[in-house]
Amino acid sequence: MSSIPTLPGITSQMIATPRLKIHTLTSGPATGVPVVFIHGNAASATFWEEIMLKLPARFRGLAPDLRGYGDTEDKLIDATRGCSDWVDDLLALALAMKLPRYHVVGHSMGGAITFNLIPAAGASILSATLVDPASPYGFGGSKGLDGAPCYADCAGSGGGVVNPEFPKLMAAGDRSSDNPQASPRVVMNSFYWKPPFRPTREEDLLTSLMSEKVGPDKYPGDFVPSANWPGVGPGVWGPINAVSPKYVGDSVKRFIATQPKPPILWVRGSDDQIVSDTSFFDLGTLGKLGFVPGWPGDEVYPPQPMVGQTRAVLQKYAAGGGVYWEKVIADTGHVPYIEKPDEFAGLLVKHLQSAQ
Repeated sequence: MSSIPTLPGITSQMIATPRLKIHTLTSGPATGVPVVFIHGNAASATFWEEIMLKLPARFRGLAPDLRGYGDTEDKLIDATRGCSDWVDDLLALALAMKLPRYHVVGHSMGGAITFNLIPAAGASILSATLVDPASPYGFGGSKGLDGAPCYADCAGSGGGVVNPEFPKLMAAGDRSSDNPQASPRVVMNSFYWKPPFRPTREEDLLTSLMSEKVGPDKYPGDFVPSANWPGVGPGVWGPINAVSPKYVGDSVKRFIATQPKPPILWVRGSDDQIVSDTSFFDLGTLGKLGFVPGWPGDEVYPPQPMVGQTRAVLQKYAAGGGVYWEKVIADTGHVPYIEKPDEFAGLLVKHLQSAQ
């Protein structure tokens, strides 16, 4: 059923829910303790297969293709709801698959979704693992550890900040390395992992990257002109607008206040260039480096302290009675579970078992 070849031991199925049909990969026994894996942007459930197969026999791995990605039914993402379309989809999937309690693992954008899923799912979450998560305050357009928007309209975040050549080449299925700035293969091998690492399943992972649904109301989404630097603000459709700080709302407060508080493992790659305090995908960083003209300076639009914001929010979570651990996997980039799967699986399994 999957359009991408799966590893032996992985099962592909389409799960019907009242919201949409969700393509889901599974591993392990049907009676195992469920572990739900949530992928990031420009990816799909395929990215999780190796880790799913490393789970002990008492666990069952489940990795859905999110709305807008992979083989899941193609329905639009209402960005004005923030991450809520994805959260509601995941809750519907858990209900359809009869998962009363489960662990959750979210990577990158999937980490941002996890911040929102925890308060929505409540006692259903046994534990959470955040892997190089996007800041709980959104991606781009905010500053300081409290995530204050750089501008009221959150200029510099959303669909308008994506290099338009990248989704264009994705939609064309371009597997070359001809465009050093935008070829999906070049972007993946330059930023997903720390060069010169190249994964064994490079071709399948590239197919997974390009399985994202592309279009003006899909990826990267729409945008509006802004009088503020860099001249564009977030629109209302698609995944990149959904993770704009414009639509975060009170989700951070809800996460910090959630009860009960599942234990959280935060894992990040030491050399992540996508989610960091100096991200090469953040307009504040690029402006400061001189790549985007007209940068208004550190006081107005500094690089977003993505890691610092996440740590500050988790510290508040802990102060309210929760617990978290921060682990850094050395010599890895944005996807440490692909680069060092055994080390990552060791951390994850220990966390799952202790939460049980």
